[in-house]
Amino acid sequence: MFDQRLIFDTIPELFDKWRVKYSQELYDYIVKACSLNSKKKCLEIGPGTGQATDFALETGCDYCAIELGVHLADLLKKKYDKFENFQVINADFEIYPFESEQFDLVYSAAAIQWINEETAYKKCYSILKDNGYLAMFFMRGDYKSDNPALYEDIQHIYDTYFVSEMPYKQKFSYEAGEKYGFHYLGKKDFYGIRNYTADEYIEYIKTHSDHITIKEEYRDPFFNGIHTAILNHGNNISFRDTYVLHLYQK
Repeated sequence: MFDQRLIFDTIPELFDKWRVKYSQELYDYIVKACSLNSKKKCLEIGPGTGQATDFALETGCDYCAIELGVHLADLLKKKYDKFENFQVINADFEIYPFESEQFDLVYSAAAIQWINEETAYKKCYSILKDNGYLAMFFMRGDYKSDNPALYEDIQHIYDTYFVSEMPYKQKFSYEAGEKYGFHYLGKKDFYGIRNYTADEYIEYIKTHSDHITIKEEYRDPFFNGIHTAILNHGNNISFRDTYVLHLYQK
């Protein structure tokens, strides 16, 4: 059976081009709150092709990434090998034999949710030093507020044609860390805005896990329908993004 965690590894270049970066304000907050600097060591879980990697490397910290996808890991290495403080491990976080208490920060940008919740929290706790930090963040995008009519048209396309071979079912709770021994430092929201043309938006949503696996007979009517809907509303779709950060300390 295909490992759903490897779905993005089938589209590394497309993923690199279209996946959303997070806000600089979020990165600055993590650096300050976690005192990340050249004397610290951090681990990024599931970096993809580096959507949330630069900020950590630029602190000069001893940066390590663990990426399951071989193609994503290869692309990541090509991008960041010039950094002396960069290392990527192409392996499965759930079973990789990290030493205990070696990282000052473990963080993930919308990747940890693909891991079994208990395994994720317990392993992060084990590999963090005392008083180390676990930072997890993800994005919520809202395109309904700016154009409710476009939203309704797109939802009709989803209701009619969105049939995925691998529907995304998140079971991971970002607020469960205290159950596994962490001290919860809280949730903080950051904000951003995105705009796409119809062509751009189709390329972007083709990088969503459950969109990659839309059943073949539904693909053309689904993507063509959304493309037409955006064209009919001025060839623009606008997002108000919320970047949600959950921060814990060991």
